[in-house]
Amino acid sequence: MSRFRALTTTAALTALLAGGVAFAQGPGFGGRGPGGPGGPAGRGGPGGPGRPGGPGGGLPLRELNLSETQQQQIREVSEHYAQQNRTLAEQLRTAMEAQRKAVDAVPFNEGLIRSTTQALVEAQTELAIQRARMQGEIFAFLTPEQQAQARKLQADREARMQQRPVDRQPRQRQ
Repeated sequence: MSRFRALTTTAALTALLAGGVAFAQGPGFGGRGPGGPGGPAGRGGPGGPGRPGGPGGGLPLRELNLSETQQQQIREVSEHYAQQNRTLAEQLRTAMEAQRKAVDAVPFNEGLIRSTTQALVEAQTELAIQRARMQGEIFAFLTPEQQAQARKLQADREARMQQRPVDRQPRQRQ
């Protein structure tokens, strides 16, 4: 379970970093203009601006009609956090690898597994804190109306996630 969580966290961080770079390039990045699939009026995929894992850390930025000034401020915040996020991602990968090696080690070493798992949890915690800080800074650039709309859109997204029929039961090995 913790291996799955660690892999998911790494994937989310990778999407965050890739989305930050793409967002920082502006609306014309990759030949996508306004209204295109990745443009400011288009539909973005996971990891894009305003999408889970993208700049804004899950804030629905695309739906908020951001001004050019706000877009520039968000780019600057994303760029500011990009190097720190890369460092944290590397620490997370290193911690995951250390834990995997500890689990696979023969003979069994419970102390090593516990210490590497604790290091993994600490790396995941730092990444979560970093994401929350970035999201908080971005949220501060929004007008009160945009903040209210963002909260509503996040609540709507959470409600949709809760309604999805997902097999939440652990799979049994055969």
